[in-house]
Amino acid sequence: MTETHEMDRSQAPAGGGPHPAAISTARLRRTGLIAAAVAILIAVAGIVTRVIHEHSVAQWTDAQAVPSVTVVTPERGVTGLQTVLPGNVEAWYEAPIYARVNGYLKEWYFDYGAHVKKGQVLAVIDAPDLDAQLAAANANLKSALAQVDVRKAQMEFARTTYIRWRDSPKGVVSVQEQESKKADYGSANAAYEASLADVNADRGLVDRLNALERFKYLVAPFDGVVTERNTDIGALINAGSGAGGGGAPVLFKVAQVNEMRVYVQVPQAISAGIHAGLTADLMLPQYPERVFHATVATTARAINTSARTLLVELHADNPDGVLQPGTFAEVHFELPPNPNTVTIPTSALVFRQAGMQVALVGPDHRAQLRSVTLGRNLGTEVEVLKGLSPADRVINSPPDSLATGDLISIEGAAPETPSVAGATHATAGKLGETVASSKLPRS
Repeated sequence: MTETHEMDRSQAPAGGGPHPAAISTARLRRTGLIAAAVAILIAVAGIVTRVIHEHSVAQWTDAQAVPSVTVVTPERGVTGLQTVLPGNVEAWYEAPIYARVNGYLKEWYFDYGAHVKKGQVLAVIDAPDLDAQLAAANANLKSALAQVDVRKAQMEFARTTYIRWRDSPKGVVSVQEQESKKADYGSANAAYEASLADVNADRGLVDRLNALERFKYLVAPFDGVVTERNTDIGALINAGSGAGGGGAPVLFKVAQVNEMRVYVQVPQAISAGIHAGLTADLMLPQYPERVFHATVATTARAINTSARTLLVELHADNPDGVLQPGTFAEVHFELPPNPNTVTIPTSALVFRQAGMQVALVGPDHRAQLRSVTLGRNLGTEVEVLKGLSPADRVINSPPDSLATGDLISIEGAAPETPSVAGATHATAGKLGETVASSKLPRS
């Protein structure tokens, strides 16, 4: 022990200060603690950076999962909107002409497109059977008239005979003979009256056949244009018409075209705006550069239960005959706008099981589905009669899977999620400050 102490004293520096070996051990211990602390701080910083990165990635992923939508505002008081509906142009009058007598067509005088006047003969039918019946009826009438003369003479003879017997002095003729002459006179008078009735019957038959004779001439019922001719010379003609199950064909068809009628089926939803005096423009495919004007004359005042439409009749002048019967026309109605309605793009509509709906931007950027009542279809836009106001924010072209309560992102809005790089940079800065604040002690 004494030798050891002596050795330590012999190794101790002069002047009584700390031994160099002790100072080196303490320095190494302190350096190790600092290194361990730095390693721990680096590990903690790495863990914190990774957690922040994962959180930021999760936020970014959630933000990408939120649908980005565009928003439109409903517009009120839109003017100058037109409703275009298909219409049929018909003649003012149109008459199919059938035959009233049997026979053969003898001659026709007007063809398709010919302008005719009222009463002009279109064609003549040769009816030999009718001619023979009329001749026989005239002969029977003449015979009946002759029979009237005979019966009249017999009646006059019976009358004068009865008068002589009646006015004879008493005792000259018997009462029985007077009664017999009276009966003869009554019988002759009755025969005369019967002959007059036969004449009237035969005359009625002749008049009927004469009327049928006039039907051999097919005439125009009014001024107009011949639009059909379905017969030719020598064709067999059967009396009757196609109405009521008849099979007789239409021989001619005449139409009056100086003024035309236009018929339009107006949907029930906009029928309230249709009234007499409302003007409309007509567009015809064969005249794309021309616009024809028409005026509403009347309506059916009843909704068609099968189509839920209102039949509307318009009148259009046709002085140059350009409008033709049977023409298809686009009818442009200028209907006054409803101040209580708004318009939105048709792409904003949502077709769901609950009916027609639109998607709105609600509180906290969450979607809301609302049912609406539609009005007129204006092409790229549609009228909304009920369910929206100009203050609503409507989602245009919403995703098919969008439901009430879903979080949405509006295009053009400022992002709220911080970036991953920014969070990492802030963490690294704090770590650097922590490490820089650690100072090694002086030796």
